[in-house]
Formats: sequence, structure tokens, C-alpha cells
Amino acid sequence: MKLLWSFLFSSCLFLGFLGNGYSDKPEVVKIGSIFSFNSVIGKVAKIAIEEAVKDVNSNPDILVGTRLQVSMQNSNCSGFMGMVEALRFMEKDIVGIIGPQCSVVAHMISHMANELRVPLLSFAVTDPVMSPLQFPYFIRTTQSDLYQMEAIASIVDLYGWKEVIAVFVDDDYGRNGVAALNDKLASRRLRITYKAGLHPDNAVNKNEIMSMLIKIMLLQPRIIVIHVYSELGFAVFKEAKYLGMMGNGYVWIATDWLSTTLDSSSPLPSERLESIQGALVLRPHTPDSKLKREFFSRWRKIPDAPLALHTYGLYAYDSVMLLARALDKYFKHGGKISFSNDTMLDALGKSGSLNLEAMTVFDGGETLLKDILGTHMVGLTGQLEFTPDRSRIRPAYDIINVAGTGVRQIGYWSNHSGLSVLPPESLTKPNMSASPKLRHVIWPGEAFQKPRGWAFSNNGKELKIGVPRRVSYKEFVSQIRGSENMFKGFCIDVFTAAVNLLPYAVPVKFVPYGNGKENPSYTHMVEMITTGNFDGVVGDVAIVTNRTKIVDFTQPYAASGLVVVAPFKKLNSGAWAFLRPFNRLMWAVTACCFLFVGIVVWILEHRINDEFRGPPKRQCVTILWFSFSTMFFAHRENTVSTLGRLVLIIWLFVVLIINSSYTASLTSILTVQQLSSPIKGIDSLREMNDRIGYQVGSFAERYLRDELNISESRLVPLGSPEAYAKALKDGPKKGGVAAIVDERPYVELFLSSNCAYRIVGQEFTKSGWGFAFPRDSPLAIDLSTAILELAENGDLQRIHDKWLMKNACTLENAELESDRLHLKSFWGLFLICGVACVLALFLYFVQIIRQLYSGKPSEGEEDAIGRENHDSSSLRSTRLQRFLSLMDEKEDVSKGGSKKRKIDGSVNDNSVSRHSRRLESFNSVNPLD
Repeated sequence: MKLLWSFLFSSCLFLGFLGNGYSDKPEVVKIGSIFSFNSVIGKVAKIAIEEAVKDVNSNPDILVGTRLQVSMQNSNCSGFMGMVEALRFMEKDIVGIIGPQCSVVAHMISHMANELRVPLLSFAVTDPVMSPLQFPYFIRTTQSDLYQMEAIASIVDLYGWKEVIAVFVDDDYGRNGVAALNDKLASRRLRITYKAGLHPDNAVNKNEIMSMLIKIMLLQPRIIVIHVYSELGFAVFKEAKYLGMMGNGYVWIATDWLSTTLDSSSPLPSERLESIQGALVLRPHTPDSKLKREFFSRWRKIPDAPLALHTYGLYAYDSVMLLARALDKYFKHGGKISFSNDTMLDALGKSGSLNLEAMTVFDGGETLLKDILGTHMVGLTGQLEFTPDRSRIRPAYDIINVAGTGVRQIGYWSNHSGLSVLPPESLTKPNMSASPKLRHVIWPGEAFQKPRGWAFSNNGKELKIGVPRRVSYKEFVSQIRGSENMFKGFCIDVFTAAVNLLPYAVPVKFVPYGNGKENPSYTHMVEMITTGNFDGVVGDVAIVTNRTKIVDFTQPYAASGLVVVAPFKKLNSGAWAFLRPFNRLMWAVTACCFLFVGIVVWILEHRINDEFRGPPKRQCVTILWFSFSTMFFAHRENTVSTLGRLVLIIWLFVVLIINSSYTASLTSILTVQQLSSPIKGIDSLREMNDRIGYQVGSFAERYLRDELNISESRLVPLGSPEAYAKALKDGPKKGGVAAIVDERPYVELFLSSNCAYRIVGQEFTKSGWGFAFPRDSPLAIDLSTAILELAENGDLQRIHDKWLMKNACTLENAELESDRLHLKSFWGLFLICGVACVLALFLYFVQIIRQLYSGKPSEGEEDAIGRENHDSSSLRSTRLQRFLSLMDEKEDVSKGGSKKRKIDGSVNDNSVSRHSRRLESFNSVNPLD
């Protein structure tokens, strides 16, 4: 019994709890819907909303016991009518509104929704400026144009186009969409060249469209993005086809207005389909699913469906389902449907006749808004979930191409995988697509090759190309005398050759820049591109950082960079050039090593080797002779000891290295021309206080002043090669310059006729010369390709040789002459050798003369002297004979203990006897006979 009472008590508590949660749950919940009934989107959305309400009321899991009731109002995309219809809703206790469809209506009624706390679930407003901060009760269940414009920017960037033209309807929808496109293009360094706004009225003005298209035809870009409503869009395509703008060279990219019409009215009338051939179209992507396929099958069975189902119909259906699920959550959490009067509206209503007091504030509006944003569901359009900025997660678009009698899908775009030929849902990881790509496109005019994206306008306008009027180095660019717009030179020939390689004609008009009295400022000339005075600049224009910030350059056609030019002097080899390979310390150490090794070998050999023994004088001479003779490997003394041989082997190896090094160094000194300059490069030039020259108009002045912090008082402008030569010749002491800083091409041309100067140090900047054009100019890209082709086929080098290949000065002859050895480089050695020889002969003759006068004559000589004493001439003849005899006589080795040698006995006897016979025969000859 107790158990039965407990069960009944618990059941009552449970039923009481349920009663507290659902006791105030209404039988009917009213929602509203505002859109344009007669539009392509509205016709489908109306049926889709009705079907969604049916599904909610028949679903036992959603709003149990409560029926969803929807009231629909036609705004006709008018801001005024939308406000009126919304005010009517507020008198009917509406808890949520499905819509609006148009941006202008959304802007109007979102303010009212904020005050009355009624959530707006828009299935078609793509205006990206509908911010949740300004409009917290506005919820977008479709995709924002912010992502659609990013997809278009990705396509433009993929094909390498730089500029587009935007055609848009001039209202909130069109203007804000194009503004988003401009931002997305700018982030990729692309831009909208021209924006063509059209009147938003439904009545299509043919004359307005025709005038707009003619203006577009006169512009260079051929990429046209059209962001309008359907009727206006088809009118634009019709007139574009009439003007030939749907042919080769043009690219048309339409936003999702066209895909909506294609999906709902397939097939299109042949006239309309023919006018959009080759266009690229974006369509909001909805993943394929069983639920989606079943709804499409169900749609085809609806008898009163005027159009085929399109993407915005799916968004409308999901918006109703989302609101119904949020209301179900709201009721389960104890929410009540209650309204209260606004004090301010009551006061305004009582003071007038507008009946504003009838409008009430939804008390649970804020809670319902949170429940809507917190609801996650899978609908016909895929996963319906919101990011913190209230955008749908993973927005994506299909990219389709109109071709033939239908459309073909060429790829997809999503914010997490970019462009791809695979569906975004199959690319689960961000940037999983290896490389952005699309399938082949059939472009307007049935072209299969990607359009260039721009063309020169056919209004006869020529490109104004600025050309500097140089007064020096005219080999690079110069104005033809007697003409105003004709130029010649290396730079002009390169530009002309590159233009001739382009696959299209480029009408060009050269405009001279400068006064013709001095070289113009190239930086100012480049800046005139940004002001519109020039469409480009051709000449010897260096590609430097401050210029690349404002213009685009082509591929460099000539290497350039700043170098230092300074005078130099030749270092003559001189009489004592043979001493230059070694410095003083090296000579001293080498000499000491020779003596030291000689002493060491003498010590090791003295006790056992007779050749190293003898009187002290002889031993000293032996040490000196042995040590220095090893320099030429000419020593004759034999080493006996093992240690002596070891020392000698090592020393001979050292001598070999020293000899080889000396020989190589001396060869270099005597055969390679030695140049000298006090300036070694830009660093040493900065440390000096001497003046520096630069070319008038060159960027070298700014670089020296701003980058190297060289005082402007040290910089001297020079205008010609003659001024260069004079300033360098005079030098800083006579009002000239110590060096000149200029670009290498000018310097090489200057040095070809001025051999007294040289480039010192390394090139301290790396740059090149290019042709300048406005930022993102497609002509710069095409000319870069042409310049590369000129370099590859050799034409660029031939143009260079034509203008800049000059006969070199006498420098080459001077270098050849320096390869020959001259007597002046060796007269010191010859002098030393000659002095040694003369001194040796002098000492030798002194010894002979001493022997001639101090030696005792033989008996025969005494008799001859006695008989012929009276005859002086006979006396002189006798002494001459004596002198010659002494020179030929072999000195007695026994008399000079220091000259003793061990001679074989038999050999000595034979040589002595032969020598005696020669003396006797010589003495028997009378010189007077």
C-alpha cells in the first residue's frame, strides 16, 4: 500500500514539473516572412517556406503541441514597403521573421528589429556590411558576398589577370558587393579599373546600358564582373553581344544572380542563352545529400511550383526549420511568448495618430536569438552552424561555365581549400588542394585559350612614353636632331625589339623629358607615371627601391650597379725588384737559417769528415760556401754522418720551397702589371674627406647622401665624360674630385676611351635597367617575357654590341708590353755580378803583379835582362813575357798550406812533367823574333 502511494506521489510531482515547463506553451506560434513575391528568388522561396511550415507541423519531434503559423508580406524590394509590412507584423505578436530578401529592406527593418527584439533570419540578403554589431538581431542563413567576392578574386588571380571592370546595380546590394570585391582584389595586388553603376529601377534603360558598355570598350581591361539583378543583367548581356563584347578577348564573371536564374528557368530561352555564352558564373555550394535529393524529387511533384528549385529556395526552407528548432529549445528551457509595451512608443502613439502604441516588444527576443545562434542542424544546404561573426561555417561556391545549351561545372571554391576541382566537403583539411586549379573553360567566342585579359583600346589613343633627353652618354638614348618625338640608342632599340615580339600592336608616342641642357632627374620622370603624365618610361632607368614602390618595372635588360672610378698609377718594377718577393724580415731570417744550418752541419761533420777540417780560415770559408751553395743545390762537400745527412735533406726541402715561392712571386711582380690607387673602394672613399663626383640626374646622389651618409658638400655633379676626365685629372687639390661614383654601364663606356682611370673595389649595389609602367600594368609583364626572349635568342647582345662595343684604348697594348721583361728590371743583379767579377779580377791581378815584382827571376831571364838592359823596349817585352808566364803557371800547392789537396801521385807527376815542357818551350821563344 505504501508503495502504491509513493508511486502516485511521484507521478504527481513529475506531472507538476511538466506542467510548470509547458503550462504556458501556446497552441500557435506566429512568424512572419518578408520578400518579393514576383522575383525569381521570391517565387521559389514562397513555396519552400510553406513546405517547411508543413514539415514542422507534421514533425512529432519539433514543437510538440504547438503549431507554427506564418504570415507572408510582399516588399517588392522597396525599403518603404518593407518598413510598412514589418510594422504590420509588429501588431500581430510575431516572434520571428523569415527574410527579408533585399539588402535595402534589410537595412530598414533591422533597426526596428533591434528595438522590438524580433530576430530576422534572412535567406537571401548577401550584403557584406550587415554587421552583427550594428544589427544584432539580423541573422544571415545564406552566404555573404564577402566570400563570393573572394572567390572571384581567386579566379582573377589564378589566371594572372591584374585589372577588372565592375558592373553593378547602384544600391546597397551592388555598391557593398563591389566594395568587398575591391578589398579582396587589393589584398592580391589586383584592382578594379572602372566601376559602372546602373540604376536600380526595374525598368531597364537601354540607352544607359549602351552608353556604359561603350565606355567599357574604350578601356584596356577585358575582365568584367557583373553584380546586378537578373532582368538588368540579361539586358546588359544582350547589348554586350550586340556590341561584340561577347567575343574573343573578353571575360565575363557573373555573381550568383545568374546561377539562380539558370537553375530555376532551365532551359533558358535561346536568345538569353546565346547572349551569355562563355560566361563564368558562381553559385552557392550545397553538399549533395539524401535529404536534398528527396526534397528535389518532392519539389518536382508540387503542382503549383512555377519555377525549378534553386539554392535560395533551400536556404528559405532551412531558415524556417532553424527558427522552429530554436523555438522548440526556447520552450523546453521555460521560455514564454509574451510582449510588453515600449514607453517611448506609447508616448509617441498617444501624441499622434500613427497608432504606434500597438507595437510591442517581444520579451523573450534575446533568449530566442541565443537559441537560434546556438542551434546546430543539418539541413538541405548542409551543416547549418554559425561562426562568432554570425557567418555560416565553411562557405563555398560552385564555379560553372555557360557553354552550348547548358552549363558545365569547372570547379569549386571554399574559404578553407581555395579553388579546386574537388568538392569542398571532400577536402577536410585547410589548403588540402595541392594547387589551385579549375577545369578547362570555354571562353566567349568559343575560345579555348585563356584570354590575355586586357587589350589596347580601339579609340586611337597612343601610349605616352616618357624618354629622357640626355646630354651625355648618348649611346644609350638620344633625341634625333631635327625631330620632336624620335629617339635612338641602345635603350630605344631594346624597347622596339621587345614590342615587336608582342602578339598585339602597341601604339606608342615618345615624349621627351628634360631641358636638353643637362640630364633630367630620372626619379621625377618616373613619378610622372603616377600622376598620369606618362603611361610608361623608356630609357636607362635604374630599378631601385624607392621607384619600385610607385611603379612596376620590366625584367632588367641591362645589368647595372654603382662602382667607384679613381685615377691609378703603375708601379714600376725598378732596379731592385728582385728583393720585393721577400720582406726585410724574411730576408734576414732566410740568411740566418743558411748560416745556422751550415754551422750545424759543420759541427756534425767536423770530427769525421776531412772536408770540414783544416785551419780556422778554411773551415769558416767551408761553412759559408756550403750553407749558401745549398740554395742552388751546388754544394760539393760530402756529408758522412747520418745526422748531418738528415739535417741536409730537411734543409734542402726547405730551400726548394723557398726557391719556388721566390720564383713565383718574382715572376708575378715582373710580368703582371701592378696598379696602385689610394682609394680601395667605397669604404675607403667614405672615410676620406675628398670630394666625390656623380652623374647629373643619377640616383647615385641620393644613395650617397641618404644611404651612405656622405655630406652633400662633398658631392660634385658632373654632366659629361669630358667633365669626368677633367675632374679626375685635376684631383681634389685643384678643384676636381678624388673619385666618381656612377653606374657600371656608364663607367665602362667612359673607361673605353680613358685609360688613366680604373674601377677600384667591388660593385657595391646590384640593380639593373628596366622600362617603367604603372603599378600592375599587364604590359610590363608581357614586355618582361619579350626581353627574356631577346636575351635567349641573342638579339639583346647584338643590340648591345651595336651601340656599346667601343675600341678599347691602349691599355691592352700596355698590358702586352708589361708581359715582356726589360733590362731595367735586372740591372741591379747585373751590377752586383759585374762588380763581383771586376773585384775578383782586380784581386787576382794584384796577386800576379806582386809575384811579378817580388819573385826571383831564373838564370836565363837574368842573362837576357843583362844583355838587353840597354834597350828599354826589350825590357818591357821581357816583363810581359814574365807576366804571361805567371798567369799560366800552376801554383805550388806545397807552398800554401791552406790550399793542400790530396792528389793521386801518378796523375800529379804526369801533369807536372807536361807543364814543365810547356814552360821550357815557352821560355825558348824570343818575343822579338
